[in-house]
Amino acid sequence: MAAVTAGRPYHIIVFGASGFTGQFVVEEVARCAAECPGSSSLKWAVAGRSRRRLEEVLKQAAGRLSMPELRTDIEIIVADVSIEESLAIMCQQGVVILNCVGPYRFYGEPVVKACVENGAHYIDICGEPQFLEQMQLEYHSKALARGVYVIGSCGFDSIPADLGILYTQSSSHPLQGSSGHDATWQSAVYGFADSRSLCQLRKKFGHKPLPVVGAKVKKRGFLFFSKELQQYVIPFMGSDPSVVRRTQRFLYEEEQQSPVQYSAYVGVGGLFSVFKLFCGGLLFWFMVKFSLGRRLLTMFPSFFSFGMFSKAGPTMKQIEDTCFSLTFYGEGYSEGRDPSQGRPDARICTQVLGAEPGYVATVSAMVQAAVTLLNELHSLPRRGGVYSPGSAFYKTSLIDRLHSHGIMFSVRNY
Repeated sequence: MAAVTAGRPYHIIVFGASGFTGQFVVEEVARCAAECPGSSSLKWAVAGRSRRRLEEVLKQAAGRLSMPELRTDIEIIVADVSIEESLAIMCQQGVVILNCVGPYRFYGEPVVKACVENGAHYIDICGEPQFLEQMQLEYHSKALARGVYVIGSCGFDSIPADLGILYTQSSSHPLQGSSGHDATWQSAVYGFADSRSLCQLRKKFGHKPLPVVGAKVKKRGFLFFSKELQQYVIPFMGSDPSVVRRTQRFLYEEEQQSPVQYSAYVGVGGLFSVFKLFCGGLLFWFMVKFSLGRRLLTMFPSFFSFGMFSKAGPTMKQIEDTCFSLTFYGEGYSEGRDPSQGRPDARICTQVLGAEPGYVATVSAMVQAAVTLLNELHSLPRRGGVYSPGSAFYKTSLIDRLHSHGIMFSVRNY
C-alpha cells in the first residue's frame, strides 16, 4: 500500500462524507480498514463543510458497525468546494480523495483542480458524461505532468459496464476483439437540459472514428422487443456508453487492441410499462428545456419521477431488498478466422451481479478502486492522467477485489 507520511497522513479522505452517499462510503471504508489491521492498516479521514454533521456520521457509523473507535479515532477535516484554500489543505493530507459531492457538473471541478495541484489522486462516482469528458479535456495533461490519477465513474456508473466489457474480451473463449437520491435526479435533469453542449465538447477532442473490426453491428431502434430479456428495451441513457467508448479508444491507441462495438439497453417490461415510460419521458424532456420546468423537477423529484427519486433517498429496507444484474451479449470470431470474411461465428455471454446498485454496489466499487490504486499504482498507465475505470484498472486485480466484495462476474457461451 502507498506509504503515508507526516505531511500526507491519510491513505483515503472521504470528501462529502455527510451526504447521503458519503455516509455509505464512510461505512465501507471503515469495514475495509478493519480488514487490514496492524502495520499495513488503512489510514483515513472524513471531510466536508460541517464538523457537527461529520461527527454525527461517524457516530452513526460507529453504532451500525459496532466500531465505537470511529467516534474518536477518525480525523475530521473541514473543507468546502467554494473555499479553494480549504480544498488545498484537504488534498495535501491524503493520498486518494474520494469525492462524493454532486451533482458533479456544479461541484466537481474545484475538487479535481485541487487534487491535481496538490498531488492527491482523485476518484468519484460520477454518472455525468459532460463532466467526465470535460475533466479529461481540461486536466489530462496537467494530471499527467504531476503524476496524479483522476478516475471518474468508479461506482455503478460505470465500473460494472466498463470492466464487464473487458472481462468479456479477456475470457478464455476464443473471441477477438430501486429508488434514488435527489442528487442523482438533479444530474439527470441538468444533463438532459445541456445535452447539446456535450456534442460540442466532444468535437474539441478531434478524435477520428474508431475502426470497425469485422461485420458492423446494426443499430436497433429506440424501442424493440428483446428475445434475450423477453421484454421491451430502450437505449440506456446513463454514462456507461460514454465511459466504455473512452476505454475502448484508450486501449486501441495505447495498446493497439481491436475496439469493440458497444450499445447499452435497459429493459422496461411490457407494453403498459412502455406507455407509462413514453408519457413520463415526454413530459420530462419538455420540462428540462425551460428554467421553470427544471426548477419544478428539482423541487419535486418524487412527484415527477413517480417515486423513483426523492430528497430523502431510499430507505434501508429498499436498499437491502434490491440487487442488480447486467448482461453482456458478445459476438466475435473464432481463433484463426478472418473478421473480414463474413459474420461473427462465436458468441459469449457475461453477467455482472451485485447488491443494490445505487449505493451498496457503488460504494463498494469506489472503495475497492481506491484500494487498488493504493496497492497497485505501478500497474496503472503512464504514471498519471485522467482516465475511465477500464483504462485505469485494466492491468490490475480490481475485478478479483470486486468478486470478493459481492460484485460477481461470470461468463458462458450462448
